[in-house]
Amino acid sequence: MGSDCGVWLAKYLLCLFNFLFFVVGTIVLGTGIWLAVDKASLIALLKIVDSENINQFTQPRAIEQMAYVLIVIGAIMFFMSFLGYCGAIRESRCLLTTYGVFMILLLIAEIVAGGLGAFYKEKARAETKTFLQSTITDYYSTNENMDAVTHMWNQMMSQMSCCGVNDYRDFNASLSWISNKGNHTLPEACCVLKDVSQLLPRDDDCVTNPTESNSYYKKGCYEVFTDWIISHREIIIGVLSGVGIVHLFTIFLPFCLCNAFARYHGMRL
Repeated sequence: MGSDCGVWLAKYLLCLFNFLFFVVGTIVLGTGIWLAVDKASLIALLKIVDSENINQFTQPRAIEQMAYVLIVIGAIMFFMSFLGYCGAIRESRCLLTTYGVFMILLLIAEIVAGGLGAFYKEKARAETKTFLQSTITDYYSTNENMDAVTHMWNQMMSQMSCCGVNDYRDFNASLSWISNKGNHTLPEACCVLKDVSQLLPRDDDCVTNPTESNSYYKKGCYEVFTDWIISHREIIIGVLSGVGIVHLFTIFLPFCLCNAFARYHGMRL
């Protein structure tokens, strides 16, 4: 085994790869747990930073939702990297096989999702729009009652110069927005802004009397995002290809190591 440089290299390459993901997963998981149990510390820490854009995250609801997302992502990364690292370092065929099977299932899920999305393209678009609309209907509120979803939409609309999924009328489906909007016709993030970080409209009348010159009230974010994907398709294809190669690599290595470890331990008996 010691003379087999290829197996040795594969073993420690898989160890290194999963160790890095293990560290990242642990940090993400730990951060999520910390946010879930001690929001006050994060709020106090962020308020030290003199940035209105960062301080928008100090809403307790936004912190709680962000914590749950981090816990789920961190737990998955922690579990998968633990299997891969321990399987390689301990030369455990059981752990490596389990790791490889999980990676195969994840790859199959990605391929199936991509295939269904391509085959049912129009339905996929409709479902995507329905999902995006549901995030506005169920969660979107005013800046005074901001949560993580509201902040996400505000950032997306202000950065991409758009409004809602289809247009400004999407916000009328949100009871939280309707009950707290006052005389506003649309959110500040839908306006042409003079200060993006604080969501300050260039025209003070924009939120009550939007026009095509002072707002993006007729320009839906779904259309803008679709156009952005089309214009950057080469980069996106390249990134997805790179991720696919790495994914195949993490499937190929554990099964090759399983075979090598079986031969090695068989020779020692």
